[in-house]
Amino acid sequence: MAASVLFVEYPKCSTCKKAKKWLDDHGVSYTDRHIVEDNPTADELAAWQSASGLPVRRFFNTSGKLYREFGVKAKLDAGMSDDEAFALLATEGMLVKRPIVVGEGFVLVGFREAEWERTLLWGLFAVPLGDGS
Repeated sequence: MAASVLFVEYPKCSTCKKAKKWLDDHGVSYTDRHIVEDNPTADELAAWQSASGLPVRRFFNTSGKLYREFGVKAKLDAGMSDDEAFALLATEGMLVKRPIVVGEGFVLVGFREAEWERTLLWGLFAVPLGDGS
């Protein structure tokens, strides 16, 4: 089982609540971080993206209101650089996909139970194939 991890969440988010319950039910030790009150920095996001093996666009909360209001999809499609994307994500926690779990040698973005089980319980850190979409 993974050592203590960082759990980045928005407490009112139903997916985050489900993910937190999963961590508790499986005895995973974690430090809780509120994504709006303590928004990830651009440097943290860049490091997490690199460790995750996912494309930067997977770090955006595509179903959020701000994603639509800021026209993020169009900006990404127009060739927004990773550095520009990290800077934008760092301005507003509600733009960031959640939950995020950061552990030694891995980063999980979103809650996919099978992936969490593989990584957090079995210690299998697989880099996703393809673009991760």
